[in-house]
Amino acid sequence: MAKKVVGQIYHVLNRGVDKRDIFLDDEDRFRFVHDLFEFNDVAPINNVKYYFNQTSKAIARPYINVERRPRKLLVEILAFCMMTNHYHLLLRPLSDNGITHFMKRLNMGYAHYFNLKYQRSGALFQGRYKSVHVVNDAHFIHLPYYIHLNPLDLYMPRWREREISNYQQALKFLKKYRWSSHLDYMGIKNLPSVTQRGFLLKFWDNSQYENGLIEWLKSIELQDMNPMLLE
Repeated sequence: MAKKVVGQIYHVLNRGVDKRDIFLDDEDRFRFVHDLFEFNDVAPINNVKYYFNQTSKAIARPYINVERRPRKLLVEILAFCMMTNHYHLLLRPLSDNGITHFMKRLNMGYAHYFNLKYQRSGALFQGRYKSVHVVNDAHFIHLPYYIHLNPLDLYMPRWREREISNYQQALKFLKKYRWSSHLDYMGIKNLPSVTQRGFLLKFWDNSQYENGLIEWLKSIELQDMNPMLLE
């Protein structure tokens, strides 16, 4: 796998082996959210001392007293989306091997949790992970929309062919789907601790993001983006 360039943008995807489901319930999804946060640090892995606080909508410390210095990130997680059998990430590495180290921690850590919980053994993911370097400005602006629209597969499975009868219903569904960074870009506090949104918000604020997403959904031409989608 080619060396990742610091500060550049990469679309990363991984799916379950044989396309099996990797998130079976909300506990699994919260665990993956925890891992996205916890493993994004140059410090040694600390897999159990933080958890997701549903009241504050953020990663938090448990009730025991745990001292920890501020994190030094391996990558910026610009956007993410979790589906039943795969996940998408939009990453900017902050060091030469930032993505490599982060993805190794993420996949190994979550697979270890999953195998223990479900009393299974063997590989959970289909290979290492797929990644593509995003160099085209149009791809870079549109990829967050594509990533955040993935949950429509569960509600309007032909959205990629622009067969959507009601765009407001599509947006309403997305506003109920917690397992992505979409809501945080809408200005709705959901999983804000996971992502570093400052870079993308230089290009659009919350209202511009929503308007852009709707317009892109209406005029979608995925064939122009196929090399970037990893599907």
